[in-house]
This record gives sequence, C-alpha cells and structure tokens, in this order.
Amino acid sequence: MPIEKFVTLESSCVPLPIENIDTDQIIPARFLKATTREGFGDNLFCDWRYDKKGKPRKDFVLNDPTYSGKILVAGENFGSGSSREHAAWALTGYGFKVIVSSFFADIFKSNALNNGLLPVQVTPGFLEELFNAIKDDSAIKVKVDLKNQIISVPSLSISEKFDINNYKKTCLLNGYDDIDYLLNMKEKIIAWEEKA
Repeated sequence: MPIEKFVTLESSCVPLPIENIDTDQIIPARFLKATTREGFGDNLFCDWRYDKKGKPRKDFVLNDPTYSGKILVAGENFGSGSSREHAAWALTGYGFKVIVSSFFADIFKSNALNNGLLPVQVTPGFLEELFNAIKDDSAIKVKVDLKNQIISVPSLSISEKFDINNYKKTCLLNGYDDIDYLLNMKEKIIAWEEKA
C-alpha cells in the first residue's frame, strides 16, 4: 500500500485521555489472522467500541458524533505491549493520520512511521492543553507541520516543537517506504559504485 505524502495537516481531533493504551486494546489479537490490511479500521478499539452483541457503546469516543478528525490525541504511553504492526494498520484504516501522546512505545512508533502514520510526542503540559482545548471546543483545529516539526492550535496561539528521525521525516514528506527511498537514491548509488 503506497504511503501518502505528509507535509502539513490541519484537523479536528478525537480525544482519548487514557494512559497505557496497548496494542491489544488498539486491535485485539483475534483479528490478527488476516494477511491484508483491509478491514482493520473497522475493528480499531473493538472491545471498547462495541458491546458483546456487537452494538456500538454510546460512551466510547469513536461512537460520539461530537468528535471527528484525522488526529487522535491519546494519554501517555501509547502503543505499548506486543509489536504487532496491525495496530498501525487499524489506526490508518480508520482514517487517522496523526497520533499525539506524551510518550510512545518504540516499536509502535517505528511501525506507525513505516505505515505513514505520524506519532507526535509532546510534553505532558502541552498534551493537557490539547485535551482542555478539545473539551472546550470539539471542532477546534490542530495543525501539524512536519517540515518544521511544529504542532499548534492556531486559534489559541499555542505550539510546540516535536522530534522525528530525519530519515523517517524524509520518507513521510516524499511518500516513500524504505524501497522507494532506495530507488530514489539509485543514481547516487550507481555513481558511487562507479567511483569505487
């Protein structure tokens, strides 16, 4: 599946102020038998989203029409647990482009970046400001500028810089996976080999 170029995104947000969300909560293990990425978004947070009869739980945020958008704002320590890449597939399959948290598990962060999902790690203080802003106005827009590595709430004039691996940043800005990146370097690689 090709990775979309990511430069900037301005979107409303879905707030999920729960800490220690692990990959089994993101996509339960019973859905991991599939060999393609299709349908994973339908099962994102399945055990929180639906009751035992498969009916949507009204008290879960993804079932609340008040909130929508391409940015998920989550509590600290997002993506812990098993290393399943399916968690990133479920989040992107649902339509999220950015996950904001004050801490991400390393393997989840890597899987997210490999699948065109941008994990934006912010300070606990900025995360709290985001949650408060969304609580006050469910339609408030958050802007994520990957090129300058800034997340902001333009209407409130608050912003913060975030870190990202330079290689992964280049891949996201250009819509590259690892193979695309190497193919883009083909002429430089050939030139270097000819010199050797």
